[in-house]
Amino acid sequence: MDLESRAVTMTSVGAQPKWDAAEANKIYNLPFNDLLFHAHTVHRANFDPNTVQFSRLLSIKTGGCPEDCGYCSQSAHHPTGLKASKLMEVERVITEARKAKEGGATRYCMGAAWRSPKDRDMDMVIAMVHGVKALGLETCMTLGMLSPSQADTLAEAGLDYYNHNIDTSERFYKEIVTTRSFADRLETLGNVRQAGIKVCSGGILGMGETAGDRIDMLVTLANLAEPPESVPINMLMPMPGSKLANAAPVDPIEFIRIIALARILMPKSHVRLTAGRTGMTDEMQALCFFAGANSIFVGDTLLTAANPGDDRDSSLLRRLGLTPAALDSAE
Repeated sequence: MDLESRAVTMTSVGAQPKWDAAEANKIYNLPFNDLLFHAHTVHRANFDPNTVQFSRLLSIKTGGCPEDCGYCSQSAHHPTGLKASKLMEVERVITEARKAKEGGATRYCMGAAWRSPKDRDMDMVIAMVHGVKALGLETCMTLGMLSPSQADTLAEAGLDYYNHNIDTSERFYKEIVTTRSFADRLETLGNVRQAGIKVCSGGILGMGETAGDRIDMLVTLANLAEPPESVPINMLMPMPGSKLANAAPVDPIEFIRIIALARILMPKSHVRLTAGRTGMTDEMQALCFFAGANSIFVGDTLLTAANPGDDRDSSLLRRLGLTPAALDSAE
């Protein structure tokens, strides 16, 4: 089946065919104009091409993480100078969420630098979910690995999304993280899905991986029993003191190719431009939107990393004729 036929199958009857790496690699290596044309065709068949979903991200517990992720400033293994903090008070989280809603966000994401949440912290986490949902926002948490019972608890609290990135391919994963396995990541995604929570999972480009690793990462996500509803694609922001502090930058064309491939492999997922937008030109972001990206984090901070800020985003989206997606169309 050729690519156009597959797009018709995926969009008109809602089927989710499985992909193999060879087929995905062939799509990735199409002439750039052909790849963008196909990706935009799939995107336009599944979404309003002129709307972008806004999310806001807050670090509710920063630093001191026992994991050794090579890209992360919050790892206790890296001399990044970031001090560990305690879990944020619930009322402060809700106050920040209210500001996010006033700024146009429809989804509020809360992240804690944990290997996994402890039972003693769950009551506060649940209170945060309740408080943010009461504002009329979608809720998302990223708290590390979850057991089935923890996923069930969050589902009962009404959590809408859980973020747990697989980061890269299974082959390359051990070069970046040694304190947990790729299988551990997939197990948590399975626990989240089984609990009935929507899945947010993607990866990071620029950690020394090959193009094949990037493609394999997307194939893994697309071939889950149900692909993630949200697929964040990060461009590495090298953090001083981290293992990847001196990593080479990602080629912009290669990054856009991955956005386009993500859109084709997962036509009904929101594909989000995440970390690294401060290093992207407006023209690069515009091509990402055309290729199928339709979600961004707004605000000037992502956990501990810089983000473009509302003024720059507003200017870019206005020039492109893009508007924020309403909550009912952002789900």
